[in-house]
Amino acid sequence: MHRLYILFFLCSFTMYGQLSDLARIEYTYFPQRDSDNSFRRFRTFIKYPIKLNDKGSYLIPGIEYRNFNFRYRDEVNFDKTDLERFSSFEASLGYTFKLKNDWRFAAQFGGIVASNFENGEIDKDDILFTGSVFFIKDHTKKEIPKPWRLILGIRYSTTAGRPFPLPFINYYKEFKPNWSFVLGVPKSNIKYRFKKKNAVQAFATLDGFFANIQNNRNFNDSITAEEKVANNISMTIVLAGLGYERFITKNLVFYTYGGFTILNDIRLRDEDQENVLTLNDQNSFYIRGGLKLKL
Repeated sequence: MHRLYILFFLCSFTMYGQLSDLARIEYTYFPQRDSDNSFRRFRTFIKYPIKLNDKGSYLIPGIEYRNFNFRYRDEVNFDKTDLERFSSFEASLGYTFKLKNDWRFAAQFGGIVASNFENGEIDKDDILFTGSVFFIKDHTKKEIPKPWRLILGIRYSTTAGRPFPLPFINYYKEFKPNWSFVLGVPKSNIKYRFKKKNAVQAFATLDGFFANIQNNRNFNDSITAEEKVANNISMTIVLAGLGYERFITKNLVFYTYGGFTILNDIRLRDEDQENVLTLNDQNSFYIRGGLKLKL
């Protein structure tokens, strides 16, 4: 189950990152090593902060769309039809307000529909729910020698398959002129900004997806001959690499990241979220790029 916890932390970080990102459009690609398989993802989202009062309270509705194209060419003993393209749609509502002593509270609740949609409609198993609460202390806008930000929070997701929330922590600091770092899960990095509009970074991060398979796949395990049932698919990636950002305007940023996966785990799972088949676990090259609109 530890890989589901990784996906859980991934969702937690995504929630906070989108508090400062108003919109994003992104494309991801990486081939599968020693295989003809490959993975592609298109992702876009938009959020619209609504100011509630002059005390720093905002309501933040948002929508997100992801399209996953997993080109699966390996030979298997079950039907691969309609197992190459998955989509997810998310609607979320965030709320944030200021607390005392420079702290800020933030919460987000959302519903996700993630599936291969081979039946042409939404099944009950396609629907996931998430909820997060965060406490943020942000000193990045203050005139101090070494600006910093601390985020503490918890998140619950029906994806994780556990009846309790999990914690999250993230720490950011500017430790020298033009230099900063982030320590946390699912991303840590060290970044250098130069010529005002450019930045490079070295990073380690997580990526992945989770989706329901509408018509479960039955197959016999090639080793144990045991009959198994695949209800959903998940991918968990741990990777390290280098990234580049270019500030086109003060708020619009072009970015590209490239690296090599340390963990590349694509699996089919049963209804209890237990592994039933590893589709691919070979590490490979990874590249991601896009545009984001920041606050």
